Amino acid sequence: MTATSASTTSNRLDPDRLSRRFADVRARTERLADPLSAEDQVVQSMEDTSPTKWHRAHTSWFFAEFVLGADGTSGDPADRPEYRFLYNSYYDAVGARHPRPSRGLVTRPSLAEVTAYRRHVDAAIAELFERGDLSDEQLAIVELGTHHEEQHQELLMIDIKHVLSMNPAVGPAYADRRVAPAVDPGAASFIEFDGGIVQIGLADAGSTLPDRFSFDNEGPAHEVRLYDFELADRLVTAGDWLAFMADGGYDRPELWKSDGWYRAKAESWDAPLYWRRNPDQIDAWWIHTLTGMRDIDPHEPVCHVSHYEADAFATWSGARLPTEFEWEHAARTLGRSSATTGFLDERNGDFSFHPSSAGPATGGMRQLFGDTWEWTSSAYQPYPGFRPVDGAIGEYNGKFMSGQQVMRGGGALTPPGHTRTTYRNFFHPHTRWHLGGLRLARD
Repeated sequence: MTATSASTTSNRLDPDRLSRRFADVRARTERLADPLSAEDQVVQSMEDTSPTKWHRAHTSWFFAEFVLGADGTSGDPADRPEYRFLYNSYYDAVGARHPRPSRGLVTRPSLAEVTAYRRHVDAAIAELFERGDLSDEQLAIVELGTHHEEQHQELLMIDIKHVLSMNPAVGPAYADRRVAPAVDPGAASFIEFDGGIVQIGLADAGSTLPDRFSFDNEGPAHEVRLYDFELADRLVTAGDWLAFMADGGYDRPELWKSDGWYRAKAESWDAPLYWRRNPDQIDAWWIHTLTGMRDIDPHEPVCHVSHYEADAFATWSGARLPTEFEWEHAARTLGRSSATTGFLDERNGDFSFHPSSAGPATGGMRQLFGDTWEWTSSAYQPYPGFRPVDGAIGEYNGKFMSGQQVMRGGGALTPPGHTRTTYRNFFHPHTRWHLGGLRLARD
């Protein structure tokens, strides 16, 4: 999941608003973890995932380390110095840390101790708010920390989905929800956009203003030259992907980039992650979702595909993946700056924890801030003039700007507020466990 940072100074944050936001975000994490057993929360199913217990502890450590100070890491810091080591993710400036691939081996502290740790940190931050003792810099870090925790809420959900998929009992469900069949979105059409010199990014990237929070990798604003292009009006569907598979898409090297082809063969890819053959019907597929195993719905967006797969599909389609600049320019042109509802609303009884259909054609762009993160052809690199902030917080983003691909738009498990025109998510091109899908582009 994207790892980004904000500027750590602001003198216009409202402490009352921020106190409420802090409490709301922290409570949502606990609600998301609540359906999971203690056993569910300690498992790490692969190196890319982290246990739910670790997510809950790490997001608490962030506030303890950067707001309360190192002495806020536990109720009795003299007795628990290991918290800094166990729950530091990648801040080398803070000190030594436990290796990511081994997070699932840490059975102690117990789940109960992590829960107590969260309560301690919450109480300590709440006390600072009540006393009015938070400086402008601390307020800005609390704001950043709440957005950081929301990123981990999405990670928590995609990670537990992978954990549950490994269960031999046909993938147990996270939530008991009945999912209605998706509406046929019809054939994709293409919408034209004019090129030219366009502005990309935010001039005040890294702002912690309550009405315009952003991460530092969303700027600086700069100009980019685009040529006329077209974008598909909807995401690629599972039905589209079935046609790709039927035409030998996973067995035709001419469709694939070299790295992708060798990765696909080495890992025996023949379908998106979580697709499983129906043992009773040779040509039928099931999909593991957070609401359990079910038949593939051809009308819903395909998801859990790598950048390599997305690129091969685009080549097979006689199209390509859009650049991140084309995607952002299209969103700006259409006046679509963000989406604030319909994402990770776990209290909504209709929420399916999975991408949904684009619905019937409207003549305009559908699913722009949609149901899956959209792979782009753009490498994740700094914008011209980008400079990370000083200190450990500066490690939050810039150090990852190598070897990864940008994703845009937001997915079904993305918290509100993290779906905006300039938001840059990023993953390694081979990864598939997150909600990665695609939209086609043409010259």
